[in-house]
Amino acid sequence: MKSSIGEKIKLSVFGESHGPAIGCLLEGLPSGVKIDMDALLAQMARRAPGRDKTATTRKEADIPEIISGVVDGVTTGAPLAIIIKNSDTKSHNYDNLRDNPRPSHADFAAAVKFGGANDIRGGGHFSGRLTAGIVAAGAICRQILKEEGITVGGHILTIGNVAETSFDPVNVTAAQLEALSSKLFALNNPAAEELMRAEIESARLEADSVGGCVELAAVGLPVGLGNPMFFGVENVVSNILYGIPAVKGVSFGAGFGYASMRGSRANDQMYYDDEGNVRAYTNNCGGITGGITTGMPLIVNVAIKPTPSIGQPQKTVNLKTGENSTLVIEGRHDPCIVPRALPVLEAALAIALLDLLAQGDRV
Repeated sequence: MKSSIGEKIKLSVFGESHGPAIGCLLEGLPSGVKIDMDALLAQMARRAPGRDKTATTRKEADIPEIISGVVDGVTTGAPLAIIIKNSDTKSHNYDNLRDNPRPSHADFAAAVKFGGANDIRGGGHFSGRLTAGIVAAGAICRQILKEEGITVGGHILTIGNVAETSFDPVNVTAAQLEALSSKLFALNNPAAEELMRAEIESARLEADSVGGCVELAAVGLPVGLGNPMFFGVENVVSNILYGIPAVKGVSFGAGFGYASMRGSRANDQMYYDDEGNVRAYTNNCGGITGGITTGMPLIVNVAIKPTPSIGQPQKTVNLKTGENSTLVIEGRHDPCIVPRALPVLEAALAIALLDLLAQGDRV
């Protein structure tokens, strides 16, 4: 099982949902970087469970403990390791899942691949719980990016059938992204929050769940990051985003909207601004052409599936008896994972962009 990613900035995640701890290892960070722990903890709080009615009632402090790579709050250049202890686990709720895999979970596929030796408790290594380590790593990476003038952020774009205001893809600002990154329920249009929460509550009351989309952005990127063909910005960013549980779709800029456009509308026509920089009147390409950054805002849309653990009876199979069966899932689960997924996705984007920046091969 491989749980690592990256070329120059390498991230590994470890642990299981109901094990003693989870964590991450970051390799390739520069030395001499002062870590802002308050900023790191603020990002952890956005993802942490048990702090909002839209989330699972499982309560975890999610306090990251840096055990190597930092001395007196400054990176040493050595691998930076972080552990996050688990405490509020109820493993007995998962006893029947080894024989009765949950629909749309990894239970069945993992049981076959690993010969039934996989940790089923809370989803084990397949659990969204492990994304806490990604947030911790990403919080450090976004601090380094900020020193380079690069800002990462995002917002909830849709929950169920409720949509809010998209980014202006040409005029996203660092200040806008910074403001969103401090919120637990990040929206461009706060008026949409009540409707989104109502959508989540409706699903919760029916022992169901609901999915949605988030929109990510990064500004301050130089022209020339990435390489064509197989190591383009889209490839690198998509790779880490698809490693996050529940992500089922990633697109850049206009994405699938391109399919219904003519070239005259789709093309991002260019001009020189007052400072002599090449800019575009539109940003359908999402800040990337040929796999390489253009200097325009990077725009990424991510689709999140509904949480598969729901309270309604579901049809499954019994792997022990070889018969069809019905499963009622117990335990504590998110009626909607989208608000907590947003800071994870922001963190993943920051890790990918720092890796691209560290490769130092821009034109």
